[in-house]
Amino acid sequence: MKNIYKTFLFCGILALMAVLYSCEDYLDRDPESIISEEVAFKNFTNFQGFIEEIYNCIPSKQKYYWVTSYNWGDDEIFNVTSDANSMMCNQIDQGNFWAWQNSEHSWLDASRADPTSNDKFDHRLWSHAWYCIRKANMGLENLDRLTEATDEEKKLIEGQLYFFRAWWHFELMQFFGGLPYVDEVLSSTASLELPRLSFQECADKAGADFKKAADLLPIDWDKTSAGANSTGKNQLRINKIMALGYLGKNYLWVGSPLVKNGAQVGGANTYNYDVDYCSKAADALGQLLNLVESAQSQYELAGFDYEDIYNHKKAGDGYSYSDIFYTRGQSFLMPGAAEAIFRGPVWSSNGSAWNFLKTWGPKVNGLVEHDNIIHHPTANYVHNYGMANGLPLDDPESGYDPNYPFKDRDPRFYHDIIVDGFKYVNASIKPEDEHLRYAGLHTGGTMRGVSNGSRTGYFMQKFAPHECNKYDNAYSWGNGIQTYLPYMRLGDVYLMYAEACAATGGASASSSTFDKTAEDAVNTLRDRVGAGHVNQSYLGDNNKFMDEIRRERAVELAGEGFRFHDLQRWLLLTEYPYNIKTSQEFDRVESDDWYKTNDCKDAQVANFREETILTRQFGVKHYWFPFKVSDVSLYPEFKQNPGW
Repeated sequence: MKNIYKTFLFCGILALMAVLYSCEDYLDRDPESIISEEVAFKNFTNFQGFIEEIYNCIPSKQKYYWVTSYNWGDDEIFNVTSDANSMMCNQIDQGNFWAWQNSEHSWLDASRADPTSNDKFDHRLWSHAWYCIRKANMGLENLDRLTEATDEEKKLIEGQLYFFRAWWHFELMQFFGGLPYVDEVLSSTASLELPRLSFQECADKAGADFKKAADLLPIDWDKTSAGANSTGKNQLRINKIMALGYLGKNYLWVGSPLVKNGAQVGGANTYNYDVDYCSKAADALGQLLNLVESAQSQYELAGFDYEDIYNHKKAGDGYSYSDIFYTRGQSFLMPGAAEAIFRGPVWSSNGSAWNFLKTWGPKVNGLVEHDNIIHHPTANYVHNYGMANGLPLDDPESGYDPNYPFKDRDPRFYHDIIVDGFKYVNASIKPEDEHLRYAGLHTGGTMRGVSNGSRTGYFMQKFAPHECNKYDNAYSWGNGIQTYLPYMRLGDVYLMYAEACAATGGASASSSTFDKTAEDAVNTLRDRVGAGHVNQSYLGDNNKFMDEIRRERAVELAGEGFRFHDLQRWLLLTEYPYNIKTSQEFDRVESDDWYKTNDCKDAQVANFREETILTRQFGVKHYWFPFKVSDVSLYPEFKQNPGW
């Protein structure tokens, strides 16, 4: 660790002399800023150039290598092939949490890291966190050099630095727990004695930094004098909404069952939250939502109005739900619509199309090209998609019929999940591949090979439309598909708010900053997609209502990389049924020709059942990742996580 901090010191100094890369080339830098610290920090343009490198370090969790893995909960499994053995998801399934270190298939770390690079492979979380924390501290300690700036410009600089110091700490805390919270520029010669703080102590420090950032930053840079030079290109810049969102998320984490009760097995404390911290979370998130719903911000929920939901063809104008995750035919426009709150940069126009778009569909007969790697949604996870009336599948009043399992489901089911009989190829197809036009996902079907088809009976097209195949060729350069998963979006904020409020007082609870109740917040998202409200039978028992919030998170945020942390902070990572991964087995009743003239959701099936693929053997130690042995060996105060 001591050697690491020394490296960060010299890297930080060298960064002042480098030609710094801007997230979107927003601002021109004064060439003289490479001369000295006095010049580098003297005015807004130069100081902002210094901060731009921190933006550039934010990793893209789904585009850090040719084939990526970032869904590590019970939500995803890879196909059975030697190519998938090294995937981080597979390593997590085996309990090998050490695999996060220096693996090309983990977005947490890699042997190569360059904060000035515009190559997506050069940016990982651990590799850049300590470097960026040091830069933030250097900036804060040099604020007095910012003499040629307006009060507005000074606040913009200071607010960004406080945000980033907290954000990089917080992102690491979710994996490792409490850390040394570094809030000063460490000497390269002094002895290191920084102890590991508890998660709560770290969260208190991060919360103070997020709060300062929220107080200093504007809602919209486009409406500031300093942001006028980059109007229309300020979407990624840190603002008040982002700071409030992470302030709330930070407090929700520290109020979680995991942090309050400590890592444990058994699930007895899964509903045992810290009410005081959850109240703080609700107030911060409520302040954000109040600004949004009173039209004081640039953010809003994307629409969910489709004329053809299977092909993601929206009805009318405006942003669609799909636009949050990928854009198509818009010259590689960055996704997110007006719903994405916090994102990092995209380093190349076609950076996602080469492989990410080719890892979601069947490799049978080369239908989807390139590496034989497939992300599969697990059957147990797909079970979270309830009925259109808002009830979960296992509710006796839901109307769910396992003989017609795809009928009358939550509208997001049809947007996200590909089922048996789905028309997978729209374009002309070679006669020898005609049997692949409609997805054969029943047991023994044409797309059920565990090595090159669906291991679970489902595919997902939330992030890569099914037309990403060699016939429809949606992943070609000419189609201009760009993908990006936001770190935080508005839908997530509504659900965090609902959870925080419910932890303090149940379905009818609200915050001091926003009038909507926990129940209202969940129903806001269901109204967006046209699903039924939370049923009255789930409102009187707070545990049952919390289960509905958790199920709503599973559906709304499916495949976006949040599930592992949710199960972790709820103390459910080790518990059945969250420690299993299953496949959906069933027999077709309809003929193959039936699917050519009928909707696949109306199909009748037989012998609909789940079969367990694997059970994850997790214990208490798996609630936190292990630190590198080389780091915890450098000085006594930096201790390893228990069990590792």
